[in-house]
Amino acid sequence: MPMYQVKPVSGSHMKTDLPTCMYALPNVHALQNGEVEPAVKALEARQDEIMRKLYELKAAVEGLAKTVTTPDADLDLTVSSSLSSQSPTSTTFRGITDLDTLLGKDLGALRDIVINANPAQPPLTLLVLHSVLCQRYRVLSSVHVHSSASSVPPQLLSCLGPRHPDSYARQMFQLGFTLIWKDVPKLQMKFRVQNMCPIEGEANVARFLFKLLSPYPSDPAVATLVDSWVDTAFFQLAEGSAKERATVLRALNAALGRSPWLAGPEFSLADIACYCCVLQSASVSSAPTNVERWIKACENLGHFGPAKLHLK
Repeated sequence: MPMYQVKPVSGSHMKTDLPTCMYALPNVHALQNGEVEPAVKALEARQDEIMRKLYELKAAVEGLAKTVTTPDADLDLTVSSSLSSQSPTSTTFRGITDLDTLLGKDLGALRDIVINANPAQPPLTLLVLHSVLCQRYRVLSSVHVHSSASSVPPQLLSCLGPRHPDSYARQMFQLGFTLIWKDVPKLQMKFRVQNMCPIEGEANVARFLFKLLSPYPSDPAVATLVDSWVDTAFFQLAEGSAKERATVLRALNAALGRSPWLAGPEFSLADIACYCCVLQSASVSSAPTNVERWIKACENLGHFGPAKLHLK
């Protein structure tokens, strides 16, 4: 079936005047000898600069979104952000840790460790480990107060140090350490907000953070000894009865009579956990001779200042 025809609406010989007011564009194609026009080079440089700024903005937004998408986003007060400038006597840990291996590849967003802690039970080991982490990495630290925490002592509001002047430039830092004072029955930690179950318990979080400083001992016997002392610290020293604490102090005294540190010749997580729990359980005054010497050795390292400060 043939299509219907439409009569022309204008004359077939109508002349159309082309505009002459349009601006002319220079030739942006490569020259015959293979060189690129300077205008093209300038355009590429400008585009690279724009992309760099967009990349920094994307990293900052993703870092903020990581906190906003967590269930703890209803924070009432942002207290402080810091890049620790303290320089206590350094502790040498054997082995080298790789943040990409432990925490996943850095895709631009700041890798932020978010910890919920009850202000009625300050996690002293985490404050000590934070101090040591700040010596190893560029750490952006911040303290927040959740609406469920009715009152937080002033010393806990500044427990991670003063606000850093460059805290807005998150891309400058290697690691984020966000502490939220919240009414929780157990200490909780999340790293990957979207696809990670929370790690619960101060002992387990301390193990995670310590692995950012040094790998666990390769000797299974030494690794088991470290884990045993960590569990003893939190379940018997911190939460046990007076009789249990006395038993642990005797075991500590015997172990420290054989070596300078609890897991042998090297300072480890076992020493951090046991020191903080001895301090928290007010067992320092009844400590035996070897334990007293060990307590002084720990304090000489300089990392335990935050723990002592927040018990005053």
